[in-house]
Amino acid sequence: MKLIVPIKQVPETSNVKMDPETGTMVRSGVEQIINPLDLYAIEAAIRLKEKFGGEIITLTMGPPSADKALREAIAMGCDRGILLSHKDFAGADTWSTSYVLAKAIEKIGDYDVIFCGERATDGDTGQVGPGIASWLKIPFLTYVSGIDQTNQETMTVERNVEAGYQILKIQKPCLFTVVKEINFPRLPTLKGKKKARDIEIPTWTPQNIDVDPENLGLNGSPTRVVKISKPKVSREGEKLMPESDQEIEDSVGKLIEYFEKLEII
Repeated sequence: MKLIVPIKQVPETSNVKMDPETGTMVRSGVEQIINPLDLYAIEAAIRLKEKFGGEIITLTMGPPSADKALREAIAMGCDRGILLSHKDFAGADTWSTSYVLAKAIEKIGDYDVIFCGERATDGDTGQVGPGIASWLKIPFLTYVSGIDQTNQETMTVERNVEAGYQILKIQKPCLFTVVKEINFPRLPTLKGKKKARDIEIPTWTPQNIDVDPENLGLNGSPTRVVKISKPKVSREGEKLMPESDQEIEDSVGKLIEYFEKLEII
């Protein structure tokens, strides 16, 4: 069984910054980590491989430093990684990103299942996984929370929905975006870290995959951020900081009057 896990490097949530001129995320000088929700996709692939055998290939699109994310995935249990890196890929939106990843997967070929995280914590769109499936013209399911059965041709999975969950059968090859309920990601092992340190990770550019240059990067993206602004929060308030018994009594009285005015009490 050949399993593919596209992953993404994202800034730590507290360090997300945007370039107001280009509308793209500033990544230089910011600590990058594997998108936390992609870890569940990696773990789902590893567990399937442990049960049925096969190979796990992880890939990511980003700058040369993104090979760190691939090595971390290999340390967890993936077999090899592929880095998609070139200046022509820079600034891609979800449409262009899913296009490039799909073209890379087409080149890999002969795959059974593609596992993706539910969404990326920086963009928070959840569009890349379904986008890959659309480019590849394969069936996909989102919000997958469990894998019940698999055979040569189909898989039966649980999928979270608002009213509970669905049990669905899907034809292979297929793509899943998984949610946290599906598993608990493992930590990298010492053996895995040694493998990740020594393994050679190839870099693919537009010349290595059959892509249309007009679909690449910022210029090939049909959507883009045109304006960035911080929301202004204006609140009129009064701070009560009583220090004596009388001030405490007066403050309680003010609070009661305020709540009565709002008809809370």
